[in-house]
Amino acid sequence: MSAERKSNPSTAERVGGTVKKAPQHNPDEPDFKTLFHAWLESHRASLVDSVGRLVKQPIGSFFTCLVMAVALSLPMGLALLLDNVERLGGSWQRAAQISLYLQLETDAAAGQALREQILEMPDVADAEWISREQALEEFQQLSGLGEALRELPDNPLPGVVVVTPNEVDKAKLEALRQRLAELPGVEQAQLDLLWVERLAAILKLGDRFVFGLTLLLIATLLLVIGNTIRLHIENRRTEIEVVKLVGGTDGYVRRPFLYMGALYGLGAGLIAWLLLAYGLGWLNEAVIDLAGLYGSDFGLAGVPTEDGFSLVLGALLLGYIGAWLAVARHLSELAPR
Repeated sequence: MSAERKSNPSTAERVGGTVKKAPQHNPDEPDFKTLFHAWLESHRASLVDSVGRLVKQPIGSFFTCLVMAVALSLPMGLALLLDNVERLGGSWQRAAQISLYLQLETDAAAGQALREQILEMPDVADAEWISREQALEEFQQLSGLGEALRELPDNPLPGVVVVTPNEVDKAKLEALRQRLAELPGVEQAQLDLLWVERLAAILKLGDRFVFGLTLLLIATLLLVIGNTIRLHIENRRTEIEVVKLVGGTDGYVRRPFLYMGALYGLGAGLIAWLLLAYGLGWLNEAVIDLAGLYGSDFGLAGVPTEDGFSLVLGALLLGYIGAWLAVARHLSELAPR
């Protein structure tokens, strides 16, 4: 009975229809897992090969990384020095302080009340009250005329309120100065805008110089890494021609050199970080001694960790890009003869 059922044709066969066959998997076609594993193995082999070739030439590889590290450390070192110079000169707000000279008849209570009123203004970060007695004492110490000033019958110096603004902007500072000058009891409001402009010009000049130097040295780094990768390509020309002759793709040929460029960049970034850390530490000893002579505890700040990692990552990317450009330029010349 079961045999008869197996031999009976289906309804589709009796009416002349066709039976759709289920799609069958081709055993010769690799699956995704196999392809992904092969891709990872290809990258691993390229990375190991690149590391091995660099290790076989330790002196040449080190000096190539050292040249790149010096070029990388120059702009970042100058930028860090600019930040320290700005910190040494005080903040922008303290460089743009407004001095309010009060009328001579203004007493300490009125001066303190005026200070409290100024602190409530939105554009003011801080305000300091200096009494007539404090002003005279400071002037005696700084001028060297202490004995002569003590002979004066009256104190000729007025009380002063020193105002520190929230933001350094020429137009806003001038508007704040005019508003403070109109306050009751204020005889004169003085703002050294020339000093603010000079400080802004100096820092702007330094920023532009660092930016221009950075662009110049980035171009130099690309040329250095490109020339280095070109030499590696020439040394392996016969090997590459054989690989392309048996069907090797451009991506397969390019991959070891990209890893090599990235490794050069990684080594250069780490060496540049060490150079900056050691250089700033060595320079900081002399800076601390000089600042101590002026009664200051100023010292150079080291390389921030974020900036160090950014330097290493940027160097790695520059090495990768330089290798890519070098291989892309010479890839057409690597066809088998």
